Amino acid sequence: MREETCLSLWTAFRYMLERRWYDQWKEYVETGDQNSSSFPGQIDNTELFEDLESYHLKDRLVENEDFVLIPAEAWHKLLAWYDMLPDQPPLERKVVDLPSTVKVEVYPVEIFLCLHSDMENILTEQFSRADAIHTIQKTMRKLFEVPESAETRLWMKSSDTSCERLRNIHMTVLDSCLSSGMVMIMEMRNADVCFQSYSVDEQDSYRGQPGVCGLTNLGNTCFMNSALQCLSNTPPLTEYFLRNAYLEELNFTNPLGMRGEIAEAYADVIKQMWSGRHYSVVPRIFKTKVGHFASQFLGYQQHDSQELLSFLLDGLHEDLNRVKNKEYIELRDADGRPDQEVAEEAWRNHRRRNDSVIVDTFHGLFKSTLVCPECSKVSVTFDPFCYLSVPLPVSKERVMEVFFVSVDPAAKPVQHRLIVPKAGKVSDMCTALSQVTNVPASQMVVADVFNHRFYKIYQADESLSCILDRDDIFVYELSRGAVEEDGDELVLALYLRERSHYREYGSSNSNYGTSLFGHPLLVSVPRSQCSHEALYQVFLQQLYKTNGVNDGNGHGHIICRFSFDGAVIYHTNTEHYYCLNFTSSDTDDEEDDSDKPGTSKREVDGQGEGSESEVNQSNDSEEQVDSTVVNSSSTKDCRNEDGTSVDPCMDVDQVICLFSTAQPYVAIDWDPDMKKKYYNENEAEKYVKHPSMEIPHQQTRVDLQQCIELFTTVETLEEENPWYCPNCKKHQLATKKLDLWSLPEVLIIHLKRFSYTKYSREKLDTIVDFPISSSGEPPSRYDLIAVSNHYGGLRDGHYTSYARNKDNGQWYYFDDSKVTYAREEHIVTNAAYLLFYQRQDKIRQPTLPTPLDSCSSLTHSASGVASPNNREDGATSCVNMETD
Repeated sequence: MREETCLSLWTAFRYMLERRWYDQWKEYVETGDQNSSSFPGQIDNTELFEDLESYHLKDRLVENEDFVLIPAEAWHKLLAWYDMLPDQPPLERKVVDLPSTVKVEVYPVEIFLCLHSDMENILTEQFSRADAIHTIQKTMRKLFEVPESAETRLWMKSSDTSCERLRNIHMTVLDSCLSSGMVMIMEMRNADVCFQSYSVDEQDSYRGQPGVCGLTNLGNTCFMNSALQCLSNTPPLTEYFLRNAYLEELNFTNPLGMRGEIAEAYADVIKQMWSGRHYSVVPRIFKTKVGHFASQFLGYQQHDSQELLSFLLDGLHEDLNRVKNKEYIELRDADGRPDQEVAEEAWRNHRRRNDSVIVDTFHGLFKSTLVCPECSKVSVTFDPFCYLSVPLPVSKERVMEVFFVSVDPAAKPVQHRLIVPKAGKVSDMCTALSQVTNVPASQMVVADVFNHRFYKIYQADESLSCILDRDDIFVYELSRGAVEEDGDELVLALYLRERSHYREYGSSNSNYGTSLFGHPLLVSVPRSQCSHEALYQVFLQQLYKTNGVNDGNGHGHIICRFSFDGAVIYHTNTEHYYCLNFTSSDTDDEEDDSDKPGTSKREVDGQGEGSESEVNQSNDSEEQVDSTVVNSSSTKDCRNEDGTSVDPCMDVDQVICLFSTAQPYVAIDWDPDMKKKYYNENEAEKYVKHPSMEIPHQQTRVDLQQCIELFTTVETLEEENPWYCPNCKKHQLATKKLDLWSLPEVLIIHLKRFSYTKYSREKLDTIVDFPISSSGEPPSRYDLIAVSNHYGGLRDGHYTSYARNKDNGQWYYFDDSKVTYAREEHIVTNAAYLLFYQRQDKIRQPTLPTPLDSCSSLTHSASGVASPNNREDGATSCVNMETD
């Protein structure tokens, strides 16, 4: 019964947890130490929210990178043990059954709700894609207090001005193609016993330039919109659909096709976009069809515009293939025949099986030359292509930003920008930093600081590819005595913790817990000066200088007395615990320490808090090595500079040193009131920028021709993909060279910005200088007609496009629903991802005049309302470059 309940909870709902909080919690429970510095504190999903007012989830979060999903039962346990940061909402997500897959719905559909009689009163609600429309209807009745007896109708309104009635309220949100940002309008029968019906014809009064039309983002579908805009502005393909030539060529029987459904759905979108009657079109049906035939595009995750384009071109080709029965064709080797003869034969064979508007427009021929390294056999073949995927020159260097923390406690951290080998190691980064700081690389420790603790301390021989650009990397200088083999200093990691109340893990008892704050530090301490008083003085000196601790008057000295109560060393498994307990006391207060908050009788008697229970709970394999108790005390007068007695200014209640096999940790606990009074957070966050940070990063620039030359460079086949040599009768790692033999009317060039090597994964932000109009020899003269752009990094981003309208010759910038004028000088950017070129001898001259004043045009906004695209300074912005 319990297993069935758990399964039900798991399949119904899951909860999102910020991944690093989850990792810290795992480390905490695995150590089994209540005083471990890895105590995660209250559940904190701050990093998942766009802001802390609306608590909207950030776009394009990635599971197991940004968050983890846990079952409801586990969530409620964690919530009972650790509580949650005030005001943060729990991130409950439904598990939904989508076509051919089951997914956790991380991003529910957010819909605007209103009554037709009061369009100004708009409420926002979230719904699952598995919810039926009647669920929305029921919610609206409740929110707007509509009686159950009232007869109602629902209308769906996107960013376009037209509305569509939802007649089948039993359909799901997914099947109805409802997406975030849409408006649901409830209409009620009026006193005249009739509905004030929405008429598409009445609202569809807009008349604009055909083709200048946005596409509504259905939820992370900017990749699809970008590819569609580029194809929409490919004249031969669009004219083919607009004149209905596709109707006679639909292939409903092609087993490789999609029964003509992709072609019909695409035709519908193109006709709407080129009707001149829409600011923006909602490609819901097209998106549904794509997901039906290509499950990787199901749902609303971000995808690659090139992958969508590849699928779409192939799908359109098979749906429109004029060859109904594909014959088998045996390919012949060149056998020394002239290239022209072999190429013509290859093209004829290709057209015998593949004959469509896609082949007519986009297909060309490669010449592929393979040479056997053993017998020098040369094999020449000619292969068709639909687009070119050209590599970008990959820099062997990488720019990294780090914070250098000097051993001098008075020095603020300094932010540096370093140039390091992309395939280098952590030691290379230290060497680069050593050159500007004059600190030996051997005296540096590199750490990833997250959530006020050392998330990871890197070894010198670790690869730099382990460090992401978004990581906060701190490089700490150590004293020479701490790094030499015979050095006399010990390196301790110092954490700051604030006491808080929580329910002890696995227990109903109430006890105080701690949460980390401030920046962690690495402190070098002479082994000969590891007395409790000496350690304490070193820690306080560090805090005064680097973490903004003061006595309220800006003085950097201790003005209260601390009494040391005791320490115990014991052993459990592979960890040694060394507890130093400090408790503040007033000069005139002689009460027994055991009565003070945070101090137990066990501590006064020599047992550090928690040590007794932890030792007793150890299993049989755990051995108590030493239980020696050391008692001593030291006092310091608690007085101001004028000699008057004061209360303790800082309740630094406890210092705990955990000597693990990897790194000793030290934590100093603060009372919340004392922290608020004496800890200056603004001062602690200050740092200095090195001059290297002021030097603008020089972006790499290459010519498109360089990329094409790199594409046609001789390369050796990889071991996973050998070539079978007919002479040697075995597989060989032959050399291979690709050449462009014949080019199509429309040439698509894919710039391979996403680089994956054994050393790194990155997006290349190189600026590729590509021509708007080329000046080669006919027929290889091409003009640019469209560009698909990608802004952002590997794991997230936003797609837009530039395109030249075939009728008026004007360039436009398409950003989902928004469309603005663009100038040619704006088009070449480091975001260019897909380039569309058309042969000059095939370009038809514009039939309409170019707008006289492009920049004075109105911008199509996402709400479907035209508004001037003017800047506050009075100048006119021609292109809106804002991205998600």
